[in-house]
Amino acid sequence: MSILHPVRKPREKEQAVEGFSLDIPVIGIVRGADSAFFREVMKASFAAGLQAIEVTMNTEGAEEMISGNRPQVPEGRLLGAGTVRTREEAERAVAAGAMFLVTPNLDTEVIAFGRSRKVPVVAGALTPTEVHAAWKAGAAMVKVFPCGAMGGPRYIRELRGPFGSIPLAAVGGVTRENMGSYFDAGADAVGVSTALFGRRAFEERRIDELTGNVKAFIKSVPKR
Repeated sequence: MSILHPVRKPREKEQAVEGFSLDIPVIGIVRGADSAFFREVMKASFAAGLQAIEVTMNTEGAEEMISGNRPQVPEGRLLGAGTVRTREEAERAVAAGAMFLVTPNLDTEVIAFGRSRKVPVVAGALTPTEVHAAWKAGAAMVKVFPCGAMGGPRYIRELRGPFGSIPLAAVGGVTRENMGSYFDAGADAVGVSTALFGRRAFEERRIDELTGNVKAFIKSVPKR
């Protein structure tokens, strides 16, 4: 099952992972925040309409942030772990309460572990071979990363030719200004950090400004 409701193309049902569906196909990526600020960011972002947010596992105290905030996640929202590079990190993230996993690389052990725990995995891939391998291994969605460095929307469009039924998330280089081009090219979702929250708002902890940035970004998501 894709990260959002399919609207264009049939999915391969044997790869389905239940319980991971977004009406707003945007994943917020938080890296480098401390625990107190992450809680503010999470609450503000969810209140602004974001449905999925991940804290990266290379953020100090990531597991504690996930476990400490998991009870505060509203109905219909998802708190996940990003930059999950190994099975060991996947195990720690799931033990902390992560509701989904996002990887920067293709590791079939991470995908297999997620499926065994019924935790969706958005698996990182770049080449056509990796995209197909991630989907074949059972990823809920394939994260094309770093997408911007490979040509952005044009690269997504090229992948759509042979892989029309694989749900793709574009990550790396997505902004509010170019997001529509990614969806037009065939992306099913986008993963965004600075362009979503705003660099100044995040670095200077301006929660009101950050909230406005998230609202504006979500408002710019093309109607499906």
